[in-house]
Amino acid sequence: MNKIVVIGANSFIARNLIYRLNETQRFELKLYGHSESHIDGLKNYEQVNVVSNAEKIDMNADIIFMFTGRTGTAEGFEKPDEFIDVNEKALLHVLNEYRKQKSHAKLIFPSTRLIYSDNINAHENETGTLKTIYAVNKFVCENYLRIYHEVFNVKYLILRICIPYGTIISGAFSYGTAEFMLKRAKSRENITLYGDGEISRTLTYIGDLCDAMISGAECEECVNDVFNIGGESYTLREMAELIAGKFGVKVEFVPYPEIAGKIESGHTVFNSEKFEALTGYRPIMKFSDWLEKINPSV
Repeated sequence: MNKIVVIGANSFIARNLIYRLNETQRFELKLYGHSESHIDGLKNYEQVNVVSNAEKIDMNADIIFMFTGRTGTAEGFEKPDEFIDVNEKALLHVLNEYRKQKSHAKLIFPSTRLIYSDNINAHENETGTLKTIYAVNKFVCENYLRIYHEVFNVKYLILRICIPYGTIISGAFSYGTAEFMLKRAKSRENITLYGDGEISRTLTYIGDLCDAMISGAECEECVNDVFNIGGESYTLREMAELIAGKFGVKVEFVPYPEIAGKIESGHTVFNSEKFEALTGYRPIMKFSDWLEKINPSV
């Protein structure tokens, strides 16, 4: 495997993945994104509006990572056109360009924990009640990939991700659960949780996530299927209390706002045995070890 195309190269996960790929010095990278330039200043980058001019993307590659997307939960109700355009139409345009260019690349698509609901041992063949526009977008996109494989022989790999945390790029931060808690604690503000905080999630360090995505890309058996990427299981209370203890703040529990309560997906703990058996991938970083490395005075 030599040539890798990254679409949506300015997204948080994409930036970390590109950093990891460049570390290996094994790949030729071509980057595409909506912004005028790459946020980290990389030169092998081209500005592309995927919905309107996907034909500018060179599909002559071994692997295509599709990171273009619009995340969010309640926001989807307020901006449905944006969520459908950026999440669904963008992928459809990429898939149509893939077949027009007669590409043979494996197209890797990151999906979401929100496919599941209230499950403490979620397997890939199980789905839950979809409660947000974003969850529906991702589930529909998973099915677009399956259909295009069946009709046009598009090769794909779906990797479902729960809660990534941390960064391997200095100064880069996501808008995830751990970072929200960390930002408040660093500002010496108490961490607020809805309900009792006993909902469990799978946490995956971003470095491990990048390694998993590369492992999936290189695994010949990981194709035309969906896989969970694993990590560690924590309750939101446990996460918050570890961070709060590090920074000397408190954890406060507040009632769910009406909308947030209605779209809460409940427990989401991934079973990742299928992916790990095929790739040999195992997450390395422990959340407590990552937290220990953070300087509370910075």
